[in-house]
Amino acid sequence: MGIIRRGSMGSVIALTVLAGIATAPAYAQPTRAVSADDPEPVNTAPPAEPEETELVDATDPAPEPEETVRPSKPGDTTNGEYCGPTQHIYTPTTKGSKYHKGVGPTNSNYNGTSRTARSTFTSEVTGEVGVSVSGELSTSVDVMVAKIEAKYAVNLSVKLTAKVGNSIAADTPPKKTTNAKYGVYRLKNTGSSYTIYSNCKTTTKKTVTSYTPMKVGWYLWES
Repeated sequence: MGIIRRGSMGSVIALTVLAGIATAPAYAQPTRAVSADDPEPVNTAPPAEPEETELVDATDPAPEPEETVRPSKPGDTTNGEYCGPTQHIYTPTTKGSKYHKGVGPTNSNYNGTSRTARSTFTSEVTGEVGVSVSGELSTSVDVMVAKIEAKYAVNLSVKLTAKVGNSIAADTPPKKTTNAKYGVYRLKNTGSSYTIYSNCKTTTKKTVTSYTPMKVGWYLWES
């Protein structure tokens, strides 16, 4: 349970929460999540889970075997058409929402008083979050991320690290619980991926849904 004390002038003094344990006091501040990474509002529900059920960590496809088809001489149809070296194509088509992937446990602080209290949370673990995909990606993860960045003018990363010691604070209303989860926000994107071989044969276009790291931060919600 969060504990609250009164200052000499009737001010509200809240307690810091470290993995759910109250520690040193801090004076009340305006109702707003505060983070050095990028402020996020206090939400009314836990972070939404990805809609895809077959997400896996993204990996680069196995290298193609050495090309065996070479350009034909004029009038020579032995090798058929030649479209150059094998090309792995990825095209982003739909930009989705941000999803938060947590690193470490969810911390919570209940304010059992009749006044607003300030809750401060500090991360106690370090974790790395990468790209997750659902579907058959034919190109490299780096290429896919670069294509998404270019199309939507966003800054993404193949991997981001949420580090121990990061803190955030928010006001907890009377008789409410503030919940805090530290981690990485990832952008959802849907695109198509296929391969064009040197003999001009093209594989079937596959739909690929990806979740790519955008920024490290907290997700807060009240209950």
